[in-house]
Amino acid sequence: QVHLVESGGGLVQAGGSLRLSCAASGGTFSSYSMGWFRQAPGKEREFVAAIRCGDGIAYYADSVKGRFTISRDNAKNTVYLQMNSLKPEDTAVYYCAARSYSGNDYYYYAYEYHYWGQGTQVTVSS
Repeated sequence: QVHLVESGGGLVQAGGSLRLSCAASGGTFSSYSMGWFRQAPGKEREFVAAIRCGDGIAYYADSVKGRFTISRDNAKNTVYLQMNSLKPEDTAVYYCAARSYSGNDYYYYAYEYHYWGQGTQVTVSS
């Protein structure tokens, strides 16, 4: 069983930056790929970024590529999401998730992830 806790959300002006953290406990963190998803009011949860467990290769949604960076520190059991050049459309609750090896590359899909945090609110003002 893996427990995930997000932190770092808050209010920021458009063009600003924010770094989210997700601390994991339980399980073997290094064996899990990690993902970030977000959900805005009235919208479905959408993929933001993911990082593989073995080689650290990252994947990004087109909407955030070039602005967001996902990273992980296995020694700290923590995954990060550095968000730069924030836009009002980035406003959402951000969730981290853990995914064990499944033999595929479907990091974009929420159903592929086994464990989820409770989310942290990010609000970008204009």
